[in-house]
Amino acid sequence: MPHDFVIRGGTLIDGTGAPGFKGDVAIDGDTLTAVGEVSEPGRQELDATGHAVTPGFIDLHTHLDAQVGWDPMLTPVTWHGVTTALLGNCGVTFAPVRPSDPAVLAGMMETVEDIPADAILNGLPWNWESYGGYLDALETTRPAINLAGLVGHCAVRFYVMGDRGVDENPNDAEMDEIARVVGESVRDGAVGFSTSRLRGHVLPDGRDVPGTHATTEELMRIAAAVKEAGGGLMQNVLNLSGDYDGELELIRREAEATGDRVLFSLTAGNSDRSGKRLNDAVDGMRADGLDVNAVAIPRGSGFVGGLVNQMPWSHGAWKELRAKDFDGRLAALDDPAFCERLVTDAKADTGFFGKVPTFWLGEGDTPNYTFDESSSLQQLAREAGEHPAETFLRLTKASRGKALFTMRMFNPNMGALAELISGDAVFPGLGDAGAHVGQVMDSGWCSFVLSHWVRANGLFSAEEAVRRMTSAPARILGVDDRGTLTPGLRADVNVVDLDTVSERMPEFVHDFPGGAGRFVQRARGYRATFCNGQQLLENDGHTGERAGRVLRG
Repeated sequence: MPHDFVIRGGTLIDGTGAPGFKGDVAIDGDTLTAVGEVSEPGRQELDATGHAVTPGFIDLHTHLDAQVGWDPMLTPVTWHGVTTALLGNCGVTFAPVRPSDPAVLAGMMETVEDIPADAILNGLPWNWESYGGYLDALETTRPAINLAGLVGHCAVRFYVMGDRGVDENPNDAEMDEIARVVGESVRDGAVGFSTSRLRGHVLPDGRDVPGTHATTEELMRIAAAVKEAGGGLMQNVLNLSGDYDGELELIRREAEATGDRVLFSLTAGNSDRSGKRLNDAVDGMRADGLDVNAVAIPRGSGFVGGLVNQMPWSHGAWKELRAKDFDGRLAALDDPAFCERLVTDAKADTGFFGKVPTFWLGEGDTPNYTFDESSSLQQLAREAGEHPAETFLRLTKASRGKALFTMRMFNPNMGALAELISGDAVFPGLGDAGAHVGQVMDSGWCSFVLSHWVRANGLFSAEEAVRRMTSAPARILGVDDRGTLTPGLRADVNVVDLDTVSERMPEFVHDFPGGAGRFVQRARGYRATFCNGQQLLENDGHTGERAGRVLRG
C-alpha cells in the first residue's frame, strides 16, 4: 500500500541529539509511520536530497492568544518551522473572564505586550468564561499549527478579586479560590500556570499587573492545585534585577511543591560571566532533582525602529516627524531645512533612546544580528564624521525609508549569551511572537539558531540545535506525541536547507484589525513544513493548510 506522503533522501536529524543519517520518512494521515528506509511509494513524494529532515520546532514563549482570532496562519512563526506554540505566558491571558471584564484583560494585554486592545476586543468572539471555554474557542479558529495554553495569574486574580487583585494580596479564602480556579483550568486543558513579577509589566493606569507582588504562600497554594489537578508547567517571568536570590529561591520552591516542570525567562547580562552565573543557579537546582528549565532569546534584541514606526529620538522636530504618516515622513526627509532641525534637536536630546546602543540591520535581504561594533549607529557616525542622527537620516533616505535599526536592550554580550544558551537546561526561544508587534521582532529565533549558532559560529551541532528546539521543549511542555522523528508520533516535520536557512529582513505591515501596524519576518531555506501530516509550508511559502490542534494538558 502506498503511503500518503514520503520524504526521501534527506539527512534525518531526529530530535534526540543522535547523529544524523540519510533516510526517508513516511506519513500516513497525521502520523509518522516509517523512519529510515521506506520501500513503499508515496501518493505524494518530496526529494529532500541535500536537506535536513527534522521534527517541527516548538516555541515555548509566545503571546499568540489574540492573534489566532484573526490570523489563524499565525505569522511569522509558521515561516520559521514552528509547528507547536505555547500561549498564555507572563501571566496575561484572556481566561478566566467574567462577562463584564473583556476590556480589562484586553487593556492589560495591550500595555504588557503591545497588542492593540481594539484588535483584541474586535478580533475575538469573547464567548467564554472559563479557561476550558477559551480553548474551545481556539479550536474553532482552525489554527495552522498546534497550540497549547497556560492559565495566567493576572486573569485569575482579577476573576476572583476584581480590581482589589491589583493592589492587594488575597485573604485566606481568596487564596483558596484562586488555587481552585487554577486547578479547574488545568483540568479543563491548560498545560500549566504562568505568572509575572517583572516591574515593567503594568496596567494602562501604570499599576503593576495583578500577581506581581504575590506572596510565596499564594504561589505555593497555586502550585499545590496544579499538582492535584494532574500536574503541569509553572512558567515565570522573574524580577531578577530586584531580589535575585529570592526570585531564584521561589523557582526552587515551585519545583519542590509540584514535583514537576518549572520554566522561567532569562537574558544574559553585560559581564562575561553572567551566563555562567545563571547556569550555575539552574544546574544547582537540577542537581537536587528539581525539573527547573529556562528559555532565552538566542541573539541580541531590543526595539526595532526606523521611519516605519519609531525612531531613536523623540523631541522637537522628531515629534513632528512621528505625527506624519509614512509618505509624509519620507517627504519631510527630502526637505534639507527640516533635516537640519532634526539633527539639531537630536544633539540636544538626552532621552533614553538617544543613549541606547543602536545597530543598523544592514541593506541586504538578511538582517545583521551579530551587532558587532562596526554596525553600530554610533560607530558608523564616527567613521563618517557625522552625528548619529545624520547617519540615521542618510541611511534612511538612501533606502527610501526601509532602513531598520535595533536599539539593543537585551543580551548585550554575545560571549555571555553563548555561555548562557549552552547550559544543559537553558533553551533558545523567548521570541514573544504575537506581542510587542510594533516594537520587537524576535519570532525568527529558530532560523537564527540554525544560521548563526550552527552554521556560522559552530556553538551547536545541527543535531544538538534541533534537539534544543524539538524534543527538549516538547518534554517541558508535557507533550509526548511529537518532538522526535519516531514512528507512531504525530507528523510534525521540517525539511530545511541548513546551508541557506536564515531570517529575512523584517517588514512593517498594517494587517491587524483596524489597520494596526506590526513587524513580520519571513524566512529562507524551508523546503517544507508539515503539521499533523498536512503540508503547511512549501519553498518558504504557505500552502494554506490549517491542520493545527489545541493540545490540552
